[in-house]
Amino acid sequence: MADLVHQLIAQGAERAPAAEALCYQAQKLSYAELDAQVGLLAHALLQEGIGRSERVAVYLEKRIETVVALFGASAAGAVFVPVNPLLKADQLAHILNDCTVSVLVTSADRLAALAPALAACPGLRAVIVAGSKPGTAPALQAAVTCKLLLWEECLQAPATSLSMQPHRCIDSDVAAILYTSGSTGRPKGVVLSHRNLLAGAQSVAGYLGNTPDDRILAVLPLSFDYGLSQLTTAFLSGATAVLMNYLLPRDVVSIVSAERITGLAAVPPLWMQLAQQNWPADCSLRYLTNSGGAMPRPTLQALRVALPAAQVFLMYGLTEAFRSTYLPPSQLDARPDSMGRAIPNAEIVVVRPDGTPCAPDEPGELVHRGALVALGYWSDAQKTAERFKPLPQALTGLPFPEIAVWSGDTVRMDKEGYLYFIGREDDMIKVSGYRISPTEVEEVLYSFPGLEELAAIGVPHPQLGQAIVAVIRQNAAASLDADALRKECQRRLPAYMVPAHIELDAASLPRNPNGKIDRKALQARFSDLFNHPQK
Repeated sequence: MADLVHQLIAQGAERAPAAEALCYQAQKLSYAELDAQVGLLAHALLQEGIGRSERVAVYLEKRIETVVALFGASAAGAVFVPVNPLLKADQLAHILNDCTVSVLVTSADRLAALAPALAACPGLRAVIVAGSKPGTAPALQAAVTCKLLLWEECLQAPATSLSMQPHRCIDSDVAAILYTSGSTGRPKGVVLSHRNLLAGAQSVAGYLGNTPDDRILAVLPLSFDYGLSQLTTAFLSGATAVLMNYLLPRDVVSIVSAERITGLAAVPPLWMQLAQQNWPADCSLRYLTNSGGAMPRPTLQALRVALPAAQVFLMYGLTEAFRSTYLPPSQLDARPDSMGRAIPNAEIVVVRPDGTPCAPDEPGELVHRGALVALGYWSDAQKTAERFKPLPQALTGLPFPEIAVWSGDTVRMDKEGYLYFIGREDDMIKVSGYRISPTEVEEVLYSFPGLEELAAIGVPHPQLGQAIVAVIRQNAAASLDADALRKECQRRLPAYMVPAHIELDAASLPRNPNGKIDRKALQARFSDLFNHPQK
């Protein structure tokens, strides 16, 4: 049994070295080949002096090098930090500085755009560049002030270097930092141990029934805990992980057929699009999983009609605890609106504000306890104390406090232990499964002169789940243009963070009794904007 996350690949290599572990387009690696590349990358990092638990960030689209870099960092005894490839240079720089990244793995294509931002990252010692062309190394080195290494050279380490020993780690050590947006401020890093990742993989792979015969399609970002899970569950089971950077929903259908995919994970907006596609009658899919929001009933029904042989698993999770609940497929007809019950090796309790347990069907806060609870937020004791709090000892029966994740989500639990989502307490916006901090959008807009005040809010959208609306009170002397503001957002933000609508208003924004902008009132005002666009 693996104790450390990279050992999943090593165990696969021992068990079935020739079995296919990873596939990306025409590239295919067996478990033995993947294990060898992970080992070479680990030794290259050790040669560069990577220290125990130092951070290695990976800023790449899904490709072979991305997976090798993540697990290679772990194999060296370092901590991997997967960065969403849709983020812009300034957002990457925030992450690099926030957790003091020592080594960045990126592509030659991305490096030129990153150079100004990387200059503001004093802790960065080296950049490993994948996909460089022969003869371009001098130009690439000129773009950065730190040391530059070529990926191909890292995987051609001389035999003498292979004797270097990785740093000793145990399962409670930090394995990864995943950045997730909060309701205020910049993204915060959720610190996950090897134990967290392995316990999550064991739990999910168990109820999905994963085996070496499975071929699991990874379409979600690997910086997303749900996306990373596709790798860990595949490697735990000896299955094949197939990487995909999709452009159109029909591309997903094509690769499912071409690669004989058996497991597919997606978020509701993508499922809504996939439900409208023409799926082949002999589709190979064995199961579908949904997280990142509730799947609409019409979408669920359409998928079940189009893919009658595929079991549907509805799930709920948060990065701070990986996965929390799942609904067994046998319960879909009876409880289509349920989040299910706690996943194996986790317990979910619903509590009142004073920490006492709620009665059946009484709304309360979802609290997750068990081996999947993350270690906290990187270098942020205040936010950690707000989200990771001890459970009342009456709930655990233990003679000492136990730290659990207090989700901030309001749910109810019925007499049979099935949970139902009611609402989110914070102001997070969720677009196509991405969690977005309003502050990140507001910071860009506030750079324009003439703004008195503004608020970015999430409102219902039939395809995206939510869409971003920015409501701006402008100075009487200003002459702002909504189209120009959106274009600036498009230049500085990922597409999913760009407001779908910008409302310019001369009146003051509504405020609550505490004097803060009343986001709920604004959400109510624009709640039908995308359902009735003619208004």
